[in-house]
Amino acid sequence: MSDGSSYKSTTLALEPRYDEANSVSAEDVRAFLAKNPEFFTQYPELLERLIIPHEQKGSVSLVELQGEQLRKKVRQLNYKLNQLIGIAKQNEKIYRVYTDLNVQLLTCKSVLDIQLKLEEVLQENLQLASVSLKLFKGPHALPELQRRLFAEKRFKKSQFFFGRLSQHEKYLLFSGDIAESVALIQLGDNNDLGILAVGSGDATHFTPDMDTLLLKQLQQVLNIIMPPMLGY
Repeated sequence: MSDGSSYKSTTLALEPRYDEANSVSAEDVRAFLAKNPEFFTQYPELLERLIIPHEQKGSVSLVELQGEQLRKKVRQLNYKLNQLIGIAKQNEKIYRVYTDLNVQLLTCKSVLDIQLKLEEVLQENLQLASVSLKLFKGPHALPELQRRLFAEKRFKKSQFFFGRLSQHEKYLLFSGDIAESVALIQLGDNNDLGILAVGSGDATHFTPDMDTLLLKQLQQVLNIIMPPMLGY
């Protein structure tokens, strides 16, 4: 007869533990869905059962969340499209202004006419703050020392400079007129005519990465019409 006190009963687990039976991790699910984006089209009934927390709306379905994300993307694309349209219209306006300016400059009879025409068009039509034409020859010519200063500091690599000037440089070119950022253009086939300086009241208006196409066309026109006026 066996001794009941020496009998050791064993309890069998009828169901496996949840974390042991379900070895699929959240990362596994994410990877699977990323590789099978059509999964929910095959099992659409699952979409209605999925609940996704939302910071502002509480709990929303996956379909609602996807719809909201799609609408957000559409709004962003519309905003970017409107920005591009606005930039294109502004560029078209600037192009027309410079094209008309080049034609009008061809009718100028003196350097003073050129200065007045540049001021009229650039300040009134493009709302730029100041325009200065500093020549290298004549009674009001830029002194040789100052000319060399700009040549060595601002025109080392190009005939164009965009950006900001020191207070001393601004005074030399603009004599106290507003010029928070500037565009400088060397004039003359041999850079011997002078400097056209255009100033803006906006410190970020003229930047080093600006395109020079329109200003190069303006430079070419001035290089043609100014030498005879200056006796070159």
